[in-house]
Amino acid sequence: MEQLANVKAYLCAVFGAVVGGIVNLMGGWSEDLTTLLLFMGVDFILGLLIAALWKKSNKSDTGALSSYSAWRGLCRKGVSLLVILIAYRLDVTLGVEYIRSAVIFAFIANEGISILENLGIMGVKYPTALKKALDILTSKAENSESVK
Repeated sequence: MEQLANVKAYLCAVFGAVVGGIVNLMGGWSEDLTTLLLFMGVDFILGLLIAALWKKSNKSDTGALSSYSAWRGLCRKGVSLLVILIAYRLDVTLGVEYIRSAVIFAFIANEGISILENLGIMGVKYPTALKKALDILTSKAENSESVK
């Protein structure tokens, strides 16, 4: 049993080091990154629910759950995180501090719109203030990209 605890501690340390290194490459942990990861998780879970329970997913031919579609969705979210890494490196290279934030805002807006679409498919009503907040975020991301 002690050996199992050692293996678990080792795996946790390795996982923590890898994730910490990746987050460091992306410019460190921030509230906007937390929001993005939360939105990504919620969107993925809602997508799974729509496919599994409502069978109305537009990601598969039958509308039902598909491991291939789920994998593609996860890969897409992973590539989004790579784009954030690239944006941060551009910030560093150009000596600016807005590209990473603008990219994260754009991805948060995109995930938020997807969440609202999923809620609509599920028949869940949401306040218009939520939609307006996403519109403001989208506008903020677009202004950051065009002004700078």
